[in-house]
Amino acid sequence: MALGRKVEDKVLDVDASMQGTLAFKEPVNLRINGRFEGTLDIKGNLTIGQRAIINADINGDNIVIGGKVKGRIIARERLTLLPTAVVEGEIFPSKLNIAEGALFEGSCKMLQDFLDAEELARYLEVDLNSIIDWANTGKLPGHKEGEKWKFERKNVDAWIAAGKIG
Repeated sequence: MALGRKVEDKVLDVDASMQGTLAFKEPVNLRINGRFEGTLDIKGNLTIGQRAIINADINGDNIVIGGKVKGRIIARERLTLLPTAVVEGEIFPSKLNIAEGALFEGSCKMLQDFLDAEELARYLEVDLNSIIDWANTGKLPGHKEGEKWKFERKNVDAWIAAGKIG
């Protein structure tokens, strides 16, 4: 269960080869045991099984990896690499747990509670000018420290979840 959210009644177990985009706006428990290529955008819990082979950009809350993953991973709450995990790419976890035996090759940048405009642009994968415009017009929740904008990640995540981006 993810931080008090009721997700146990929304379980999806995928044991097939899939390609494309899987996106969930409501919290779920998603387990992938097959092959997947594309984009995963998950609220709730994502488990990549030991037999899974994933080539995808992954955005999620709690992510547990036991199989092979290549791509960019953003874990808003926690990223766990099990002893059988083989991960290649960029990871951006809020909290990170790597078990002995797991293999990781790539770069890791821990998600901070507060982001500046450039960090937020990378986090959201949008143009820096869009971030500045949204902040200046009050669309994006943030505050100025001197001449620089600062954004609290949890407020930005809530803003995105409410569908206010763009």
